[in-house]
Amino acid sequence: MTRTPLRPLARVIEARQRGENPDVIERENRRRRHDEMRDKSRRQAEGRLVLMAAFFLCAFAVVGVRMGMMAVAEPTEPRSQVAGSSAVPQRADIVDRHGRTLATNLATYALYAQPPHMTDKARAAHELAAIFPDLDEKELYEDFTGKRKFLWIKKQVSPEQRQAVHDIGDPGLLFGPREMRLYPNGKLAAHILGGARFDKEGVSSAEVVGVAGIERAMDAELRDPARAGEPLALSIDVSVQSAMREVLYGGMRLMNAKGAAGVLMDIHTGEIVSMVSLPDFDPNDRPRPLTTGDAGDSPLFNRAVQGVYELGSTFKILAVAQAMELGLVTPDTMVDADAPLRWGRHTIHEFERKNYGPLLSATDVIVKSSNVGTGNIALEIGGARQQEFLRSFGVFDPSPVELVEAPYAKPLVPSNWSEIVTITASYGHGFAASPLHLATAYSSLLNGGTKVTPTLLKRDRVEPGPRLVRPEVSRASAEMLRQVVLRGTASFGAVPGYEVGGKTGTANKPLENGRGYHQDKNINTFASVFPASDPKYVLVVSLDEASDNSGSEPRRTAGWTAVPVSAEIIRRTAPLLGLRPIIEPIETSALIPASN
Repeated sequence: MTRTPLRPLARVIEARQRGENPDVIERENRRRRHDEMRDKSRRQAEGRLVLMAAFFLCAFAVVGVRMGMMAVAEPTEPRSQVAGSSAVPQRADIVDRHGRTLATNLATYALYAQPPHMTDKARAAHELAAIFPDLDEKELYEDFTGKRKFLWIKKQVSPEQRQAVHDIGDPGLLFGPREMRLYPNGKLAAHILGGARFDKEGVSSAEVVGVAGIERAMDAELRDPARAGEPLALSIDVSVQSAMREVLYGGMRLMNAKGAAGVLMDIHTGEIVSMVSLPDFDPNDRPRPLTTGDAGDSPLFNRAVQGVYELGSTFKILAVAQAMELGLVTPDTMVDADAPLRWGRHTIHEFERKNYGPLLSATDVIVKSSNVGTGNIALEIGGARQQEFLRSFGVFDPSPVELVEAPYAKPLVPSNWSEIVTITASYGHGFAASPLHLATAYSSLLNGGTKVTPTLLKRDRVEPGPRLVRPEVSRASAEMLRQVVLRGTASFGAVPGYEVGGKTGTANKPLENGRGYHQDKNINTFASVFPASDPKYVLVVSLDEASDNSGSEPRRTAGWTAVPVSAEIIRRTAPLLGLRPIIEPIETSALIPASN
């Protein structure tokens, strides 16, 4: 901008010549200059006001749009935006196959004391003993007045207990945050989950580690930060597990058994839909292991996996299936079943010294559960081929299931597989395996003949294992087991609409010194499949020292004990598994009224 002089010399001289006052020129120029400056300032102020108005308009528009987006968005938990610091639980949840919680984390507190900072140690000891009945007031006072500067009082406290300690008002009583493991279903699936405990502990945090079951077997995966809080999905179904445990517990009490185990498996995937061992425990308050007596009597003992027993006649179907696979017999082949069978200095008897012979079809060997018939079939097979066949079904090796206890539950196999062992092993005596081994072997036999691997993890897709028997042998085996329920030793196992098939097994328990067997203590087992016409599930139920005392004399065989319990389990769980009842045709003779 060109600055105009207030007193331009030419105009001043001209004004003096005309006799005018030159100061008027200065005043006029000053006024013009002020007007120009005022107009410029006004224009600048107006521009700033327009700019500020536009800025505030944009800001309010952004806020409004953001509020609208938040109003229509789905609510989510807030997460930290700092890189690498996602707020996730310390240990992943465990859920069932439908996403229902089996194990989760609960925020709680630990109580500790700093005696040098305590104001009234006697009162604090008295009040704490009243809040926590398991604490001793005298011992607490001695700890508070001793030389210790720090001591834990309780590793976990409830919100009510925390408030009660707060009310004591002693500055030396302090709390540290904790994330404890919680099992909302209590005893349900206790042996599968196992339990957890605190490992490395500090005032402000504690590390939770698994101590048994899948919590320990999958400990690294559950603690892996890369999971970002994604839960571990198991193969079990909580509804089926609850129904099975309820029936099995009732059956154990009704049949006067000291223990029971049950395994329900999908025969095509190897997924364990339910597994129960009784007696059990609450993983929220895991008991201590037994230090005296039989470890198998502890509620911590998983009978379904760790329980290695002689499972008796349930193994007969494997002997007959192998003979059919080798082309030695067909379901209708007549087999020598003339009892007793003498082999060297050994004599093989039938149950209650019966004689089903002299000949039985291979199917009736299974239906009548003939030891002699099965033994003669095994002799035709031979010991070497028998061992190879049983090993292929996994009954000689620890189960690969995802439980920390499984590798230590190795089947008991004779070191010398003599001919007499070949005979006795064919009907489940002379070697021992767990109910889970048996369920796996039945699944591999009845799913079309391909090997399955048992698992407690949910599987979306499973590759078929190696072939063990031909499909026609698998179908014939299922039909034989169906006949056992229709007209054999498992007649109490029939469940209308579900075509149950299965095989009973009654085995005397060995004496504690290993020399002989108890005559009044059995392991009773029923291995069943349903529906037999299109097998989908295998159920193995085992009762320890069961006895049906409803009659004049105790009945200790599986047909009277394990079979009816299994039937009730299938009746309760089959609808939960989504199986529709099969409408079985009515025989024509049943429609014709009886003549007088």
